Amino acid sequence: MVTRMKILIVEDDLEAAAYLAKAFREAGIVSDHASDGESGLFMASENAYDVLVVDRMLPLRDGLSLITELRRRDVHTPVLILSALGQVDDRVTGLRAGGDDYLPKPYAFNELLARVEVLGRRKGAPEQDMVYRVGDLELDRLAHSVRRQGKEIPLQPREFRLLEYLMKNAGQVVTRTMLLENVWDYHFDPQTNVIDVHVSRLRSKIEKDFDIPLLRTVRGAGYMIKDDRTET
Repeated sequence: MVTRMKILIVEDDLEAAAYLAKAFREAGIVSDHASDGESGLFMASENAYDVLVVDRMLPLRDGLSLITELRRRDVHTPVLILSALGQVDDRVTGLRAGGDDYLPKPYAFNELLARVEVLGRRKGAPEQDMVYRVGDLELDRLAHSVRRQGKEIPLQPREFRLLEYLMKNAGQVVTRTMLLENVWDYHFDPQTNVIDVHVSRLRSKIEKDFDIPLLRTVRGAGYMIKDDRTET
C-alpha cells in the first residue's frame, strides 16, 4: 500500500472521478480533483503532486494540450493518461505529448494503482538522473542538450532520443529490437537499415573530434555505449 502520496485527478466525469478518489483513498493515497483541462493546468502548475491522472478528453482544454503546456512550463510531474482511445497510434501520440504512461479505458483499478505507484517512485528518483554521463559525454534531458568536454554537440530529435536511450543503458548491450520499440515506436520494419544509419551519424557527431571512442557495435547483438577508462 502506498502512503503519503498525493495525486491530482483531472476528469470531467464526476462519477468516475468520485470512484477514483474513493479507491485511491482506500489505498492510502490523497487526491485532488479538477473537472476540466484549464483547472487541471492551474492546479498542477501551482501545487506539488506525485502523479497526475489525466483523462484525454476534457472540456476547455484537452488532456494532451494540458500535458504539453505543463512540460513547456517545466512542470515534470509524472502523468498517467486515461483514454477510451487505445490504439497504438493513440498511445504513441499521448506519450509524445509528454505523458509518462497511457492506460486505455475500460481498465482495472488494480492495474491503474500499480502504474501510479511506479510513476510515484519515478518522481522520487535522484534528480541527477535527469543528466546522463558516460566518460566526458553529458546529456541533459531537461535542457535537451549534449556536450562532450564542454563542447555542445547539436543533434536531431531522433539522434537525441537514440543517444538518450543508449546512455540510460550505458555499459549494457542494446539490441535492435529494443531500439525499435523504445526509439522508433514500432514504426519501422526490423529489417530496415534505419538504425544503422542513425547510429553511424550519431557516432560521427559524438566521436569525430575526440580521441576516445564511446559508441561501439557488438556484432550479432546490438550496440553499447561505455567508457573503458571507468573500468577497474
